[in-house]
Formats: sequence, structure tokens, C-alpha cells
Amino acid sequence: MRLPFSPYWSLLVLLFLAGLLQAAMPLRAASPDAKTAPLIPLRVLFEEPKRASPRISPDGRRLAYLAPHQGVLNVWVRSLGKKNDHPVTEEKGRGIRSFFWSPDSRSVFYLQDQGGNENNHLFRVDLDRGKRTDLTPFKDVKVHLQADDPAHARSLLLDMNQRDAKIFDVYDLSLSDNRLSLRAENPGNVLEWEEDHQYAIRARLAMLPGARQEVSARSSIDAPWKVVASWGPDESGGAVGFSPDDRSLWILSSVGANAERLLEIDLESGKQTTLAEDPHYDVAAILTHPKTYRLEAVAFEREKLEWRFFEPQVREAFDYLQSQHPGEVTIASRDFSDRTWAVAFSSDIDPASFYLFRPQEKKLEFLFASRPELASYRLAPMEPISFPARDGLLLHGYLTLPLGATGKVPFVLLVHGGPWARDSWGFSPLVQLLANRGYGVLQVNFRGSTGYGKEFVNAGDREWGGKMQTDLIDAKQWAVAHGYADPDRFAVMGMSYGGYATLAALAFVPGEFTCGVEAMGPSNLLTLSHSIPPYWEPMRALFEKRLGSPEKDEAFLHERSPLFAAGRIRVPLLIAQGANDVRVKQAESDQIVEAMRKQGLPVEYLLFPDEGHGFVRPEDRLQFFRATEKFLAQHLGGRAEKGAEPKQASR
Repeated sequence: MRLPFSPYWSLLVLLFLAGLLQAAMPLRAASPDAKTAPLIPLRVLFEEPKRASPRISPDGRRLAYLAPHQGVLNVWVRSLGKKNDHPVTEEKGRGIRSFFWSPDSRSVFYLQDQGGNENNHLFRVDLDRGKRTDLTPFKDVKVHLQADDPAHARSLLLDMNQRDAKIFDVYDLSLSDNRLSLRAENPGNVLEWEEDHQYAIRARLAMLPGARQEVSARSSIDAPWKVVASWGPDESGGAVGFSPDDRSLWILSSVGANAERLLEIDLESGKQTTLAEDPHYDVAAILTHPKTYRLEAVAFEREKLEWRFFEPQVREAFDYLQSQHPGEVTIASRDFSDRTWAVAFSSDIDPASFYLFRPQEKKLEFLFASRPELASYRLAPMEPISFPARDGLLLHGYLTLPLGATGKVPFVLLVHGGPWARDSWGFSPLVQLLANRGYGVLQVNFRGSTGYGKEFVNAGDREWGGKMQTDLIDAKQWAVAHGYADPDRFAVMGMSYGGYATLAALAFVPGEFTCGVEAMGPSNLLTLSHSIPPYWEPMRALFEKRLGSPEKDEAFLHERSPLFAAGRIRVPLLIAQGANDVRVKQAESDQIVEAMRKQGLPVEYLLFPDEGHGFVRPEDRLQFFRATEKFLAQHLGGRAEKGAEPKQASR
């Protein structure tokens, strides 16, 4: 499993010589495949998957998964070895994205917000009685799962900001009567909590003045807290678990290294032991045994995800799985006894195929494919690339070309959100849509992206609209210099931070791109800073280190805000926004649309009244990508599905 992120962090490719050599090579015409490959219908790519997210019950008797019911994703359950599949939830409008089994295997829990406001409630479905209960029916309160260990079958641990909207306390949820009781009260600066294997809250990560952070632990819930690790604003890390005997704490830390390492700290002596490290890449995931808690494997995300194993049996299991299927292996879930796994095989051209696997017997049984209709179509492979930016910093990314394309084609520079995130190798419905319509797709992990160590992340400090932006321009020039892209048909597109980067590209370097598509992108960094969700407040110091302070750096943030250069935008722009977005408020889109329309500049605006930071409702998602497909076909000359005119959203 990938490492979980704190709730506070949800905000948050030689060029010259190689270009000359490639530009000197004769270019061939594009293969007919680029124009004659069958169009993949939008619904096949963007409707809800047929089945996804298999979860084996802790007792190993049942399987739960997500599948459409009433038009959106709901939880279905079947008995293993039988075909008695049936839905157990009845959500409408917005499908379920996050669910899990109760530790006693008798209930299913799921998280759901209202209209995209991100204030998740926790719901419980008793499978014996079919009763659905909202366990956190509190207004403007957000809940996260802290722990659901089957060894503690009587309760769950939850994080909730009921007492104070800015901070999360830890609560115990009794499964016998659904009662909540406070287990750990946040003093005001704790970002993350960590429980030991006895469900005692014994470690925490706190934010200190000056964007410093510290990890503290205690020997018992009655003992005083003791600082065991700390770092300044240029470092990163966090607690990720306790050793099997609860005597040591596992943390991630970049202190003394470039990339985040997995360390073990003996809580009595303070001795630190390095368990896993890479000089260039952060630890991306850890795998532990569900019952013994032994560390089994650690992953690093280089060009692709790569595992380092600590248990020979787990290595043997992964080797066997890899010999049976060409896709990248992921463990979706395991039962408590570790006798049955639900595994996924996926790749850049395979969204996901799920299997049951019994490692002791080496028995693999097909469950289902997430998008079986895609098996009828050829998909475009995604290739890792790297190149130096203009200042010499090595950038990594991914290149996807239309099938059969060997000459210059229209391109889309697809910018990831975050920005403290990264693009990864694998299946992307948006990338496949663009490639299928005849566009090359370029994704670059610009400075500030995560996963490549602290030097790379810190290189993005105060570079919104600066070097983070010139990295994108360098990526475009790389694609043009290598003969992949037609420079006169090159769009920029992104969501969230990628939306900001789209606006910045069109406003700050007019003429560089042919058109732009953005969703939920901040246009004014000052108003963005003043309107963050309350539970991001403990992270404000670090946020302002990365971006800038609205009080101390008002002129700087004004200069880096596309809103105040909107009059320079001269190419067509499509903007989409969720009205209930709590991260990037509707005003961020409204104000730049208004500024452009006052000057008669070309902008289309889609406002979705029932969405937040992302398009969850299937009809809204299809509407946005229909509009995108038509917009790009009009301005770049690619293909579009006939009869797929976009409906009229609120404007």
C-alpha cells in the first residue's frame, strides 16, 4: 500500500545537444494508425468502473467491492466461492470512493461528504440487519479513519475535528453501541497521530513555529511525551507505525540524507537504525503483515514503482505473481490470517485486473476487470523520459504518443495538481482519451514535485509562476526539439495546481500555447491564501514557506497571480469549477472569467453546482470531458466523438 497522507496535506525531462541531433533527423509522416484507430467512447473511459477496489473481510469469508448501483459506485458484497453478489449501500448522485470492513467482519463502513464539501461522514452498514447508520452526524465536521485493526474487533479509531475545526482529535468508536469517546486531545499543533498495536496513542507529529516539525512519543498513555526526532522547514518526514513489539517507532525522515528514509527509533535508548533508503527517491510505500506487523517490503517510486523485500516469502509471492501477468502488482487487501490476497495487475495500457491469490498454495483466481470494455481497444503506451531544465536541474516525466505517430503531432502539456504530488507511470483515462483523439501527451514532474528528495521539493519554494513554470516551458521545447510536437498546435491543461499553471502559462507567456483547459485552478494567490480550509491552518507556516505569505509578500503574490495579467491572454481558454470546492473556491474561477469577459477575451466557463474539488458525479465528469474533447478538436484539429455534444452546465 502507498503511504497515507495526513489530512493537512490534501492541499497541498543534453537538451541543447540532444535537440540539435534530433532536429537534424528527417521526420516521417504520421502512421495511418494515428487517424484511423477506433475512437474510444467517452463513457468507456469516464463512466464508473464496472468493478473496483476489492476488499477481503478480515475473517476471509466475504469480498466487498465497488460497482455501479443506481448510476453511481456503491458497495457490493459476495461470499467467497459463491456468486451471490448484491449491493449493500444505496448512495445516489455521488458514488462511494472510500470504504472498509469492520474488524469483526460483520459490517461495512464508508465515508461520504455532501456535494463535494469534503466534510466526510462515517456510515456503517450492518450486513446482518441491513441497517445504515450515520455515525458522525455532525455539521461541518470531517472524519478520517485512524485504525481498523482486526486484532481489536470491538472498536475503531477515528480522527475528527468536532471540538475545533482547525485540529483533529482521536476518538474510539465502540462497535457494540456506536458510541464515540475521546482518546487523545490535540493541543493545537498536532498534524498526525500514531497508535501502537494495543490501540494506545503513543506518537504524534506536531508543527512548531517557523515551520519546524517534531515527532514525540511516550512509553504509555499516562507517560509524558518525549521528542524523538525533529527537523527544520527544509526537511520532511513523519511517523508511520510501531515495530511489532511496540518498543520502537518507525518514521520517515530526510534529515542527514537527500530523500526520505525509513528509520527505526528505539524509544528507550533513542538509537536510530536505517531500515530502507535510496539516495534519490523517497520511500513511497511500506508493506507489513496484517497479524504479526512484521515489515515485509518497502517501495520506491522511480520511473515505476519498485519493491525492496525483507521477507523471502513475500518476495517469492511477488515473483510468482509477476510471472503470471505482465502488469505491475499491487496488493489490494489481505485477510487477517494472510491466507488470501486480493491483488491487482495494472499498467499504462491496462487499468486494472483483479485476482484472488492464495500465496501458500500459489493459486491465482480471476475476479474481475475494472473496465472490461477497454479490452476491445488498443491503448497508447506511456514512456518515462528525463531531460535537464534550463538551469541544469534534471526533470523526469512521461511521454505518450498517439498509436502509430512518428512525426509531429498536436500536443497537450498535462500538468499535475498538488503541486506537492507527482505524475506516475500507469493507466490514465485522460491520457488515453487525448492520445486516442490524436494528441501527444507530455507530463513533467517539475521542481516542487514530491518523491525525488528534499532538494527537488525545496527547489520549488516561492517558484509558483517562476521556475516551476519555466520547467513546463522547457518540457514543451524538449518535445518540439525532439520532433514529437507541432509547436503551433500545443495546448496546456491541468486541474488544481495544474489549473493555476495553465492560467499562468497563458497569462505570463502569451503566444507559447495554442489554447488551454483548466479546472479548479487558483487565479489569485492572495485570495487563495486567505480562503484555505480551517483544518489546513496548522500547516499554514509550511504552506507560506512554499508559496509566500499574503501579509509579508503581497506584491510578490500579486505578481505571480494570473488574475492580474488576465488581459494578456489571447488564446481560447476553457475553465471548469465546482461550486462547493473548499480548497479552490468558486471565486478563483469567477474572477478571472469576469476579467477576461470584460475585455472581450475568449473564455468558456462550466460551473458545476454539485461538485467540489474534482468531478465525482459521472454525468458531470462526462460533461466536462465532452466539452474538453470538442474544445481541443476545434483549436488543435484532433478528433472528437460524433454525437457527443456537451450539455449546458451552469455558466
